[in-house]
Amino acid sequence: MSNVLPYNILRIRSFIFLIVASFFFSTHFASPAYGIRLTNVKHLFDITSDFKEPSDVSVSRDGFIYVVDGVNNKIKVFNQSGKFIFSFGKKGGGNGEFNFPLGIDIDSTGRVYVADSGNHRVQAFNSTGGFLGQIKISSKSGRPADPTDVAIDESGNKLYVADNNNHYILVYSLATGQLIDTYGSPGEGEREFRYPFLMDLDKHNYLFVADVINTRVQVLNPEGRYVTSIGGWGVEKGEFFRPKGVALDDDKVYVSDSYMGVIQVFRSSGEFYSAVGDASKGTVRRFTTPVGLFIDGKNKRLYVVEMFAERVSVYGIGGESE
Repeated sequence: MSNVLPYNILRIRSFIFLIVASFFFSTHFASPAYGIRLTNVKHLFDITSDFKEPSDVSVSRDGFIYVVDGVNNKIKVFNQSGKFIFSFGKKGGGNGEFNFPLGIDIDSTGRVYVADSGNHRVQAFNSTGGFLGQIKISSKSGRPADPTDVAIDESGNKLYVADNNNHYILVYSLATGQLIDTYGSPGEGEREFRYPFLMDLDKHNYLFVADVINTRVQVLNPEGRYVTSIGGWGVEKGEFFRPKGVALDDDKVYVSDSYMGVIQVFRSSGEFYSAVGDASKGTVRRFTTPVGLFIDGKNKRLYVVEMFAERVSVYGIGGESE
C-alpha cells in the first residue's frame, strides 16, 4: 500500500497540470495580441484510411506520402492529393512484416526505411514496398533495443537509429549495415537522452533529436558532438511538455508537443521563432496529439500526424503575423 498513494498523487498532480496548461495555451496563446509571432498555415486536406494510432509520415521526391500505421502494422501510401494508392506489411517477424513500427525515412532514390520497433530492427524497402533488407538492432545494456525512428544521411553514407529504451542514437553504415558509432547515454546533460523518439536532419546533416522526457530537442553535428538544445520543460512559448516530432524547413525547426497539441517553430540555433497558427482566426492552431512531422520545402507543405485523431493533416505553409 505504501507505493499506491504517491503514484495516485502523481497522476492527480499531472492531470491538474495538464488542465492548467491547457487553459494557459487556450488563453495566453489564443491571440496574437500577446506578441507571439504566428507561422500561418492553410488546411489543405486530411488523410484518413482506417488508421490505428499512426505515428510518422514521410514524402518521397516524386510526391508519394508514406504513413506509418503502427497498430495495424502497415505502411500506407497516398498520392499528392491524399488518395490511397497501396499499402505493405502485416503483423509478424518475417521479411516485410512488422511489430508496431514507429518511424520512417525515405532517401533520394525512393528507398524506404522503417523503424520496426517490436522486432528490434530497421527494414528497408523499395518504393513499391518490396523488401530489400534489414538491420537487427543490438543492445549493449541488456534491455531489448527499441528503435523508434531512422534518419538517412546519404552524403555521409549513414543510417541514424533512435533507441528509445536504451537512451542513445546508433549510427550504422548504409553500405554495409555495420554499427559505426553510438551517440549519447542515459541522462539529462549534454549529449545525454531520456527516451529519444523522432529525428530529422538539416541540409548540413546536423541531427535534431526529440528528447522526450528531457523536454527538449538536442542538436548533434555530423560527428556526433553536441551543438545546442532547443526548448525545455514548461508551458510558456519556447517550452515543451512532451515533444515528439521534429522537422526542418531551411533554418527553421518545427517541433510538435503531443500533450499540448501545438507545433512551435524555432531557429536552428535554438531561439523560439513562432507558433504554427490559423490565419483565418489569428490564433495558435491546435492539433490532436501531434506526433510525426514532415515538411515538403519544395511545395511548402506541412504534414502532421495526429495520432489519436487517427489522421494526417496537410497544410500549406503561408506567411507570418504578429
